[in-house]
Amino acid sequence: MLCKGALAVQTMKAALVAAITVVALTCCLLPSSAEESGRVALVASIDGAIGPASASYVREALAKASERRAEVVLLRMNTPGGLNSSMREIIADVLASPIPVVGYVAPSGAHAASAGTYILYATHIAAMAPGTNIGAATPVQIGGPLPGLPSGTPEKDGKDKKDEPKDAMTAKATNDAVAFIRSLAELRNRNADWAEKAVREAATLSANGALGAHAIDLVARDQAELLRQIDGRVVEIAGGKTQRLATKDAVVEAIEPGRISRFLAVITDPNVAFILLMVGIYGLIFEFMSPGAVAPGVVGAICLLIGLYALNLLPINYAGLALMLVGLVLLTVEAFNPTVVIGLGGIIAFVLGALMLFRVEAPGYRLSWSVIGITAAVFVGFALVLLGSLRRAAKAPERVGAQAMRGLPAEVLDWNGSEGHVFAHGERWQARGADTFKPGETVEVTSVVDLTLLIRRAPLRTGKGGTS
Repeated sequence: MLCKGALAVQTMKAALVAAITVVALTCCLLPSSAEESGRVALVASIDGAIGPASASYVREALAKASERRAEVVLLRMNTPGGLNSSMREIIADVLASPIPVVGYVAPSGAHAASAGTYILYATHIAAMAPGTNIGAATPVQIGGPLPGLPSGTPEKDGKDKKDEPKDAMTAKATNDAVAFIRSLAELRNRNADWAEKAVREAATLSANGALGAHAIDLVARDQAELLRQIDGRVVEIAGGKTQRLATKDAVVEAIEPGRISRFLAVITDPNVAFILLMVGIYGLIFEFMSPGAVAPGVVGAICLLIGLYALNLLPINYAGLALMLVGLVLLTVEAFNPTVVIGLGGIIAFVLGALMLFRVEAPGYRLSWSVIGITAAVFVGFALVLLGSLRRAAKAPERVGAQAMRGLPAEVLDWNGSEGHVFAHGERWQARGADTFKPGETVEVTSVVDLTLLIRRAPLRTGKGGTS
């Protein structure tokens, strides 16, 4: 009986241990958090003008989301618009993304105007925070607003608000933009008519107005509410596949821009690119004027290459760049050949070229007047300083050959009768003189005859206190 009881106890202990082991293994295998289950929502923020840096940042964010198998990417926007080329790059990446992208205009007071509206229409789910707005998606042409649509406002002449733009180039740009945003609206099943109105008439909508017009999918006060509202929604991702979102308990993580994106954000600022270009040109000019200085040439070459790389990423007007270079050449010519007219022409050419350099009026991509003025003033000042130096050099007496030796001090090395050797100007010279000198005595050079110095006793110099 005791043996049977002991056996039963051992059996129960073994069963209990096995049950505890199974429970422990189950707990270890089950996800302990939303992150371990793959429910991660990555947040990428576009604040400010859309440009090459924004496109690079969004591409990096989507690639990171794909690597981590994130549930969604929240693309939070607060932008006045930007470059058309960068906008299309972002939209292409969003449409090709295997991870659903949720466009979210936030925080309250933000807006997604112009290019931001196109990007919002391209996202799988479009959302806005209360107190935000979208629209004003009229394309901006070279040099300013579209003809017939001053300051982004449709022309009103008592006829229909949908009057077509008057010139062919404007019509082509507008119709292309309309076709593009309508295609995005049809892809995401959103209001295509209002999208066209936003392009042709620069129409805008508030958050509630956009929701009522079916331009967006929902309004959410914050990211947590947004994730709760989109939980369970089915979206179509790249390749025609559908995916049901599970975002209710997703862990939210912000994605910071990488080094390349931060670098592009700095150099693609038109003012920074312009300054880099000027520093590069100044550096090379200094190096050519003083060969062997090295530092100006190295710094100038690096800045010039970075500036040209930045200009390559931005839509520039090559006629403006050519005018700037002509202006710099004319100012350089003026420094060496003063005529006033050439210098004035150089200043005019430089300023006009700088104004024409960037051929867009997109927000955030305009060249500052103060930068142009300061740069022009610096170059004019440089030309005037160089001009003054050349004039002083022209008026100064010639100091070459024998004339350069006159009046220089010399030290007597040895002397015999009326001739000997002296040390002058860092060299040993043969010398003659009427007086008798002692080694170590300091004398003065009066002339040079056939590589022989004529010397005399150094004159006494009188100071304020008498003879010295």
